[in-house]
Amino acid sequence: MTEGRDSDGGAPVVRRRWHEGWQPRRPVEPRSSAWRLPDPDDADRHGLCAVGADLRPGTLLAAYRSGLFPMPVRKRVLGWWSPDPRGVLPLDGLNVSRSLRKSCARYEIRFDTRFREVMERCGDPRRPHGWITSEFVDAYEELFRLGWVHSVETYLDDELVGGLYGVRIGGFFAGESMFSTATDASKVALVALVDWLVDTGALLLDVQWQTDHLASLGVVEVPRAAYLSLLSSAVTA
Repeated sequence: MTEGRDSDGGAPVVRRRWHEGWQPRRPVEPRSSAWRLPDPDDADRHGLCAVGADLRPGTLLAAYRSGLFPMPVRKRVLGWWSPDPRGVLPLDGLNVSRSLRKSCARYEIRFDTRFREVMERCGDPRRPHGWITSEFVDAYEELFRLGWVHSVETYLDDELVGGLYGVRIGGFFAGESMFSTATDASKVALVALVDWLVDTGALLLDVQWQTDHLASLGVVEVPRAAYLSLLSSAVTA
């Protein structure tokens, strides 16, 4: 078992090993990218470094390894981002409230069984500020087939009601997006993700930007230089 922080005070939270019995695929290294990616320090004040290139597996992995992630600019142009500061969830800093602990007992967690559906639900066009296009879904599904991307799925009575997905490289995990159609369903997926990362020796959980919601769960901001130092150690762990 691993322990987290009870945000209401009191004894540590003992978590289940949600991932027991699940073995992720061994990642397959794709062909190298044909593009020369920008330096993260070239980012403008919004965190945008450059536009263009492609979403092929080699390009995506090279970007994450160098501190970049893709996101469309105005939903049409492919942008490469490196915000400063960066949102990071310390793996010993997840805030688990008493109500979230109760929610953890209600749901079932599965890994990597309905990846494409999780990503499509995260990209539901009815959600505000949606950016996940079909091109992104296809690209990350290819990375999923190669063993680099994972989904954490929350079920209630065998119905998918929440989840998240992201990229894992060594001891690094880039959390990309989450969705929920039931109370705390995405938060429970996050609890399960952190449990797996801690149990498998991960070092860094990147969430891109800190929001008020993520801050309530323990996400902190780190300067870009500090983030890149953490990343360098994590991707080779």
